[in-house]
Amino acid sequence: MRSKVKISVVKKLSTRELFGDNPPVHATFEESCPRCNVGDAWIVPEDGSCPEGFCPWAYADIHRDITHLRFGGDYPFVKEAGVAVQCCTDGLRPVFFKLERLR
Repeated sequence: MRSKVKISVVKKLSTRELFGDNPPVHATFEESCPRCNVGDAWIVPEDGSCPEGFCPWAYADIHRDITHLRFGGDYPFVKEAGVAVQCCTDGLRPVFFKLERLR
């Protein structure tokens, strides 16, 4: 059985929050991710593809956990069944997502 999964943005960190005024590299992009905001949400299509408007780089990072939830998996270290929290791998301005299996 395949379930839909909801992706919600729960936290964004900026380069300044992570490193103060001394980041390990000096970037030429915005200080925090411009692609989403806390509270934004998407539903993963039934075929498991990246939702329209969602960052494809972030989707590649969290796809494994989405697939696990879609096919009924749970995480023993998360008290709530069908839920996970993951983040993209942008080391200078990560975004954290709550993943929820929908019934």
